[in-house]
Amino acid sequence: MEDFIIEAKAVTYMGGKHPLAAPTRPAAKDIAYDKGRFRYLDSHFGGTDFLGQEVVWDGEAPVWAMNYYGRILDPGSFDGERAGIVIKQALTALYQEKRFLGGFAYQHALGEYVDHSVGDYRSFQGVERILVADRAVYQLDYQGGLIKP
Repeated sequence: MEDFIIEAKAVTYMGGKHPLAAPTRPAAKDIAYDKGRFRYLDSHFGGTDFLGQEVVWDGEAPVWAMNYYGRILDPGSFDGERAGIVIKQALTALYQEKRFLGGFAYQHALGEYVDHSVGDYRSFQGVERILVADRAVYQLDYQGGLIKP
């Protein structure tokens, strides 16, 4: 399942996949991916500051989920467009390592991406930040893990 999660993350938001025309909830932006018996949905609200959830189903049963809240900390000096550029490049590099957890740093001309997390795909929490001149200008908090009946 961990391999599927990484693949789904890489081909949806990072891969530039467009949101579904009919979202699952009003005003949501939903990006879906299916492969074999697994189905993935990333559903979020907002833009510069946003909240979302990713879920993986095995057939009809939800088996894994992650929620997240991201925001620009200093809108006077940094914006969502720049954050998106840094995040997409950093996460693309991370997913090429075949992982999405475990700590990661990526240097970009617009800022340094730094991610700290504890746990593994079964149960985890973490925070990603973008730093400019050692000052956090963007932050996303996340947590998730396996869903058991």
